Amino acid sequence: MNSFQWANAATVEDAVKLLKPTDPKADVDQQPMPMGGGQDLLTSLKAYIVKPPRVVNLKTIQGMDKIEADGKGGLKLGALVVLSTLEEHPEVRAKYPGLAEAAFSIATPQIRNLGTVGGNLCQRPRCWYFRLENYNCRKKGGDECFAKGGENKYNAIFGGGKSNYVHPSDLAPMLIALDATVTIAGPDGKRTMPLGEFFILPATNVRRENVLKEGEIVTEIQIPAAPSPRSTYLKFKERDSLDFAMSAVAAAIDLAPDKTVRQARLVLGGVGTIPWRVPAAEAFLVGKKLSDEVNSQAAKIALDGAKPMEQNEYKIPLTQALVRRALAKLNA
Repeated sequence: MNSFQWANAATVEDAVKLLKPTDPKADVDQQPMPMGGGQDLLTSLKAYIVKPPRVVNLKTIQGMDKIEADGKGGLKLGALVVLSTLEEHPEVRAKYPGLAEAAFSIATPQIRNLGTVGGNLCQRPRCWYFRLENYNCRKKGGDECFAKGGENKYNAIFGGGKSNYVHPSDLAPMLIALDATVTIAGPDGKRTMPLGEFFILPATNVRRENVLKEGEIVTEIQIPAAPSPRSTYLKFKERDSLDFAMSAVAAAIDLAPDKTVRQARLVLGGVGTIPWRVPAAEAFLVGKKLSDEVNSQAAKIALDGAKPMEQNEYKIPLTQALVRRALAKLNA
């Protein structure tokens, strides 16, 4: 781990000032960096993936660790809300059960007591070529993605090519399925956007996973009032605890009184370089009643366009099975 300056931010504006690049010409991974729970940043520091001259502690900012009603039937999540709070919050459980399930699926209770909503959305990929110090992969500024032709069991089947990492967040697919928006603060003020537009493909910028610029931080997530409390998050992982998704499905649907689908949102996790929404499968479901046949067809459509590599073709039938199970669960 390289040495760095430690700074406690008193306000969001203070954090933005402290995150101002000390050397504008320095590499993206050598700029000042924010820290919430620190669960991902600490491992990145230890592996020399990032070498910030300054780490800015956000937990000293008051008010960013709350879950509040928005006055319109939705919720506002501060970026510093810890995962265990999200998992246990009664209004989250009642209105957005899939979000509580997604939070519960993350790592261990100890990590969920420290890790934050903002940190989970902004964490770095877990591809071992990216995480190993001796591999200067394309994601770290090199000119090769070693997963191509290498050990790619856990890598992406959607959105790859230039780089083939998997986006590791469990909250992101579910929040996108719930039509959430994200608020960002930076040197130019605040901006809010759909969370689905927050993440970027490696073809757009292989060095970054999201739209955050130097000096910007996530401050809040807004979840609108849901037309129905029918949502779920199903995740397959190799180990029962402390593991990332090999595949996951976030689903939110609204059923008419006759159980016809009025609205559907499906987002895949563990399979893409960004949380992978499948609008063709969503459109297929609208106007239909869920059944084994309909669910199976939607699952097939959801995996259209997948481009597996040598060792991860299993992700196609695995994810199809999760889509079928999620839809069946929401129809119960």
